[in-house]
Amino acid sequence: MTTEFTSLNLRPELEQAILELGYITPTAIQSDMIPLMLTGVDVIGQAQTGTGKTAAFALPILHNFIHQRLPQALVLAPTRELAVQVAAAINDYGKHLKVRVLAVYGGQPYGPQVNQLKRGVDIVVGTPGRIIDLMARKVLDLSMVKTVVLDEADEMLNMGFIEPVEEILSATPSTRQTALFSATLPVRIRSLADRFMRDPQSVTIKKSTLTVSAIEQRYYIVHEGDKLSALTNLFEIEPITSALIFVRTRVETGQLASQLASRGFPAEAINGDLEQNAREQILGRFRSGQIKVLVATDVAARGLDIDDISHVFNYHLPDDAEVYVHRIGRTGRAGKTGIAISLFAPREKRRLREIEQMTKQALTLGKLPTAADIHQHREDQVVEQMKVWLGRGRYQRERELVARLVEEGHDPMEIAAAALKLSRGDEKQRPVANVTDVVVSESRSSYRGDRDSGRGKSSQGRDGRREFGKRGDRDSSNKRTSHEAGMIRLKLNKGKENGVRPNDIVGTIAHHADIPGSSIGKIRIEDKFTYVDVPQDLVEKVLKHNGNYRIGKDKFTLVKS
Repeated sequence: MTTEFTSLNLRPELEQAILELGYITPTAIQSDMIPLMLTGVDVIGQAQTGTGKTAAFALPILHNFIHQRLPQALVLAPTRELAVQVAAAINDYGKHLKVRVLAVYGGQPYGPQVNQLKRGVDIVVGTPGRIIDLMARKVLDLSMVKTVVLDEADEMLNMGFIEPVEEILSATPSTRQTALFSATLPVRIRSLADRFMRDPQSVTIKKSTLTVSAIEQRYYIVHEGDKLSALTNLFEIEPITSALIFVRTRVETGQLASQLASRGFPAEAINGDLEQNAREQILGRFRSGQIKVLVATDVAARGLDIDDISHVFNYHLPDDAEVYVHRIGRTGRAGKTGIAISLFAPREKRRLREIEQMTKQALTLGKLPTAADIHQHREDQVVEQMKVWLGRGRYQRERELVARLVEEGHDPMEIAAAALKLSRGDEKQRPVANVTDVVVSESRSSYRGDRDSGRGKSSQGRDGRREFGKRGDRDSSNKRTSHEAGMIRLKLNKGKENGVRPNDIVGTIAHHADIPGSSIGKIRIEDKFTYVDVPQDLVEKVLKHNGNYRIGKDKFTLVKS
């Protein structure tokens, strides 16, 4: 039997707003979550963007809404875009209650936000960094909060916001109701739930399209520095109609899209820097087939709902195997088959078992095409295209041109060969890239040339966090400049001796400088010092907050290396 919103016994003002918005039947997450939250218990909702989770937590909050002096609900979101979106939705649902909702996030002046808080706000929606700053300014008092929602908790973890989230939760009453929503539940999120939630009830909504049975999963083991070459060589032979490529950071989306375009494969980047209008324009071109390749981060791909993606590429592997499943679930939809291709650096091969356990499928080790394979494939394509046109016979004007050349004494065979030569002119813009051979043994990975011996290349440490190459790279690495275009290397006087971890660095910089943790690049931790790459356009903003950064109780200062 289908449930309708009227059966949830929400207050009349909410039912009226829902009716005016045109909603009749709640989604699965709403029908399961709303009755639970109305009882006041702590809840964990595992659901993707687009399943209606905002209403799932907003309607119970509004149902229990009463006018009071201080905020009674707090929603934490990983990005300013999501904070604005959630605040707007709560305003829509609560418009007949005269509820006061405020979205707070970095990059905006403090004044208007502070003034509104002083006038009185019922529900605050914001990013962790700005919430902490407003608390420090003594203008945001969370002592009367009854409900805290952590929206897209896994993305807050990925962006280095977990420590600020813990600090915020500690500032709210222990009697509060806590609702945690996340597409995936990695170990750190489960640990957060164990610490701050009381016997949480779980609701898991799996998208019916999120299956891997119709997806061919392949992986290739290539040196980190050869991934671009490997990717472009695969592009030559894969039957790609549309592709989604996942990278780690928003900086890398733009870099990879530009590199692909320069090699003859037009691509566009989707990241958090895009305005909604620009994002919709890019997605429109992608859906219409004007562009075939999108490069995205996990955050930017949230809510991306396109059913005919032929290929998903993991240019960088996600930290969590469950995220891998959600990534590749964007292909093989609507009864179609799909292909998921992952590029593993040699040292990442150990993560293969985690992925296979999660997908319940074995990934196939692929062999990259050789230069001869690619040239043969190009020639086969030309021959097939010629056969198609010969079958159609629609080339009368071209026949006249050939006749003219024959009359001038040219051999028809030579004319045909020259014409094919002209038609293949664009291939010169796509030279076949060389990829270093990789030799993988049972016990460990190695490869010819030893090009990945830690020369500043980014890798995943044992705990899945970012770090630089291991011992032996100090003399070969130039610490004064970043290894990534558009990044500047900063230095701090804390290192392994102080127990520094990559997530500590990301968390405190992202929090105090109010920048996305995902924008922070490579991190190199030595015995007494640590080096961290920051986007050039954010360096001054990061340095401006020197004096606020700390690891544990120890403060540190960043300087240009």
